[in-house]
Amino acid sequence: MRPTKRLIALGVASVLLAACGHKDKDAPLAFVPADTPYVAASLDKLDDDAYEAMLNQVNTELPSQVAQMKAVALDMEAKGNVDGSHLMKAVAAEFDGKTAEAALKNLGLDVKTGSAIYGLGLSPVARVSLADPAAWDAFVGRLETAYGKKLDAGDAGGQAYRHVAISDTGIQLVIATVGKQAVVSLLPADAAQPLIRQALGADRPEKSLQDDGRLADLAKDKGYKDYAVGLLDLTRLLPLIAAGKDPLFAAFIKQQSVKTGEPAPVLPPSCQTEASRIAARVPSISFGYTKLDLHHQNQRVDIALADDVTKAFSGLKVELPGLGQDASAPFDVSLALPVEQIRTFMTTQSESVAAKPFECPAFASMNDSFTKLGSTMQQAAIPPFGDIRGVRIVIDSFKPAASATQVPQVTGRVVLATRNAPGLLAMGQAVLGGDFKLAGDGKPAALPANIVGMLGMPGWAAMNGQAIAIGVGLGEDAKLDEVLMASTGDAGRLSRMHLNGDMYRAWVDVMADKAKAYASAMTTAAGADGAPDSQAEDTAAAERSKAQFDSMKAQATRVVQVSGEAHMEEKGLVISGAVEYK
Repeated sequence: MRPTKRLIALGVASVLLAACGHKDKDAPLAFVPADTPYVAASLDKLDDDAYEAMLNQVNTELPSQVAQMKAVALDMEAKGNVDGSHLMKAVAAEFDGKTAEAALKNLGLDVKTGSAIYGLGLSPVARVSLADPAAWDAFVGRLETAYGKKLDAGDAGGQAYRHVAISDTGIQLVIATVGKQAVVSLLPADAAQPLIRQALGADRPEKSLQDDGRLADLAKDKGYKDYAVGLLDLTRLLPLIAAGKDPLFAAFIKQQSVKTGEPAPVLPPSCQTEASRIAARVPSISFGYTKLDLHHQNQRVDIALADDVTKAFSGLKVELPGLGQDASAPFDVSLALPVEQIRTFMTTQSESVAAKPFECPAFASMNDSFTKLGSTMQQAAIPPFGDIRGVRIVIDSFKPAASATQVPQVTGRVVLATRNAPGLLAMGQAVLGGDFKLAGDGKPAALPANIVGMLGMPGWAAMNGQAIAIGVGLGEDAKLDEVLMASTGDAGRLSRMHLNGDMYRAWVDVMADKAKAYASAMTTAAGADGAPDSQAEDTAAAERSKAQFDSMKAQATRVVQVSGEAHMEEKGLVISGAVEYK
């Protein structure tokens, strides 16, 4: 070989080796099969800002999560699952009263370095890097103490693990320390050694998701940060379920058959074919952070859709005033509702199913659903509904009701975009009554006395060639021209939303108070004579709801604003959301 060619060859080899060399062969992603039906994983180590933001978020939510785990434990105990209840209480105790950082240290986990949750078939596997393997083993020991006996010990090709059957499910929980990773999985109770070895990583996949690079390519294409990227592959997941041969699914069905005394259902070949047919309509869903630091949490969800779906809406420009501009009001939401295009699209889908009905028993009910959908879409063509283009709701102020018998005081505006404003106005007059005339020049006119009486405050309406706007509350009449003349959405735009921190806190406070009152009522009812059999479940559900809203209240104190939008692209639907914190 000539010196020049030798140098080129050596250079190429060096580049290839460098490209491969930076990949950690023991990273969680290296254990994920390339054909996994679902995965959520970090592609790289979290930077300090992202890690601190994550800890802040968890610290806000942790009290709520602990309360919910305790409620679940009580619910399990009430249903006779005492072992499961003890384990759930033990897990809750690991986080109760601790910060996220302290809890992670106590567990020995290192989520900053890397983690992955994925499907080995349908069986979920979680792999998390360990900072302290001894601390993780100590945690498992505490679980055994709470359980009341040692977990069963097993060995998979020299890899030790512990496991316990979950009552009446046909499923077992598998826990192991594998090198510097904690591994937890749900597998069939009678799982064969090859499946256990794969779950633990004693046997590597022929091709991993790290080798495949599909998740990294997805993150680059969608703008997801490496902190956490998720993918739900419905083209793999749905046929896997419909085939009925996945070990976890088969174990669950078998156990249900034992419990009911009825033979396990046999899924015909048509189920797998039709599952693939459904998956072709929505091939995948992916998600990830686009920004994550102490003051920002921006996320994006991409829903891949069939070509005919995207073509129907990606180039559609909906003439809804306000859909095309950033909002500044305390609450502002615009939603495109192009009834004509929706009706045409849905009618086509209904006709497609009618021409080729589903034969699989699991999907047979969809035949009737699509028949009803077709009928509903025909009714939607009736004017003035068929002319509606969308709705925008703007709220300027919100005052909670003083008592349960009163309604909140709300001031703001509603815009109904339509190609037939006079027809929509005439329908409103027929329903609400009152002598009311409205010119199409965009100038506000006071609402009739009967409507003002129902509202309990002054109101106005204005109309132009593309929309009707209604304003309720003092000063709202001066804002109607602005909303009528606001810019419409660009092609593919479907919705836009904005909510400031003050409005968010006001709503959360109201919902939290209602949840608290409901939980209190359930607790009181539980102690009364003649309480229904479901009382314990109702009480547990009420407590979980209260805990969730308590968490939201704690988080709301930091919120500056929340925003979001949705639009249709050539490949599918994109939903973005952003939260700004103080």
